[in-house]
Amino acid sequence: MPVQLQQNRYGKSRVRVMRLTRHNGHHDLDEWTVQLLLSGDFETAHTLGDNSKILPTDTMKNTVYVVAHETKATSIEGYAQDLIDYILARNPQVSEAECIIQSHLWKRMTVDGQPYPTAFMHGSDEVQTTRVSRKQNAAFEITSGLDGLFILKTAQSGFIGYIKDHLTTLPETTDRLFGTVVKAEWTYTAASIAAEIDFNKVRKHLRETMLATFAKHDSLSVQQTLYAMGESALAHTDLIDKVYLLMPNKHNLLIDLKRFDRDNPNHIFVPTDEPHGTIEATITRT
Repeated sequence: MPVQLQQNRYGKSRVRVMRLTRHNGHHDLDEWTVQLLLSGDFETAHTLGDNSKILPTDTMKNTVYVVAHETKATSIEGYAQDLIDYILARNPQVSEAECIIQSHLWKRMTVDGQPYPTAFMHGSDEVQTTRVSRKQNAAFEITSGLDGLFILKTAQSGFIGYIKDHLTTLPETTDRLFGTVVKAEWTYTAASIAAEIDFNKVRKHLRETMLATFAKHDSLSVQQTLYAMGESALAHTDLIDKVYLLMPNKHNLLIDLKRFDRDNPNHIFVPTDEPHGTIEATITRT
């Protein structure tokens, strides 16, 4: 039976990098988990076992370290662009390179009421993300975002007017806890990438904008709040043209204390992870 190789790529995953940058009087700390994927002329490696066009993934790992040492970039987006340029310039058999990075958050310790210049602690499970790709002799494509951002509001959230049938047990409410773990991704316009924008500044402002919308929004559903957050991000800047949001509904279940002769006016809950609702959407400009 005749077959053919339709699509393939390969690379190195979960390359961990801790980068310490020493300044006069303080240090900066970056922790990255890097994935580098290559597409190109690799068919004979699959069909004939010919490795003459294969850059070993161990070499790719070492390249991640060397470019992290040499780059002047202060953002994960800038570093990813330098890494891709390094690979493409030296490997004509590679038609496209993609770099995916998670940046793990460290914040300075507070000592004697002040941020300490050389001691750090993990801020949260939140990670900053980027996916950068470029074909040979083409422009960069960049999608950045965040993941693992745990947020919760204790007011301005309800859920009413939904479908009810013989299997419905969920009571309507106009006052509930709304907890979620946000994954957000936004796609930069070609013009903004070419302009060499400050990716760290844009990320900070988009994050703050979406969090402010979450806190202030009078939520009738997770869907409505998710849409409002994406809408506010696009209204905040013209440097992006699309926002994807994934917001699971992390339920907090009100405990029935009547059997103990006590009322529970939205006071004591059980936080649950499973099962949970899954809500996602992509918001774009019209």
